[in-house]
Amino acid sequence: MDQNLYGKCLVIISMMAMIGTSMAAYAGTPWRTASATFYGDETASATMGGACGYGNLWNSGYGVATTALSTALFNDGYACGQCFQVRCVSSPNCYYGSPATVVTATNICPPNYGQASNNGGWCNPPRVHFDLAKPAFMKIASWKAGIVPVSYRRVACRRSGGIRFKFEGNGYWLLVYVMNVGGAGDIKTMAVKGSRTGWINMSHNWGASYQAFSSLYGQTLSFRLTSYTTRQTIYAWNAAPASWSAGKTYQSKANFY
Repeated sequence: MDQNLYGKCLVIISMMAMIGTSMAAYAGTPWRTASATFYGDETASATMGGACGYGNLWNSGYGVATTALSTALFNDGYACGQCFQVRCVSSPNCYYGSPATVVTATNICPPNYGQASNNGGWCNPPRVHFDLAKPAFMKIASWKAGIVPVSYRRVACRRSGGIRFKFEGNGYWLLVYVMNVGGAGDIKTMAVKGSRTGWINMSHNWGASYQAFSSLYGQTLSFRLTSYTTRQTIYAWNAAPASWSAGKTYQSKANFY
């Protein structure tokens, strides 16, 4: 092979590795069976916040197309941000044609051990269950049903723009909520790099939050993120300016597909 061409190929491969490029987008999973209920009312105000830590779901970009997951799916918060296509099946309460809707996991549906799994304890392990925001439930079935059997599958999350990072903490503890994640929608590991530091591994706090115990004030911050599902790694370079502060959200140019 021509040495110049060989050198160019090495450069291209190296660049793809640095930015975490994947030749194929996340393809999702096969259809599986579960059940679904809803919580809150038509405004979905009761769904704001949630165990994933996204806060106001309108501001976070998720709106009312959201769901709480039973512990069998929630996976200690690693399922936060995952997208599911859900359709009502085998019930007279399903809408005609069994239309499907896509929702994002933003909350946990906790177990209720005071009730049987088939009579109120819908989220008791090992049951696979979706507790949808009411507007999402009303896209697949009559809300009067209360609970319906569903088919579901994981699908790629279609997001607009790059990953968002909401900062909390103080001068020696950085807590970051990761939002608007595309592709598989989830995060396995994260690291932060200040403009005057090397890479610092962050630990999983809870839900969609990761933390680093380090003094990073006054530094431009970059992030390295690895997907829980695909293990793909991407870099969000210079995601936050040196003037960053707790309570603010910063949007990068990087995302999974």
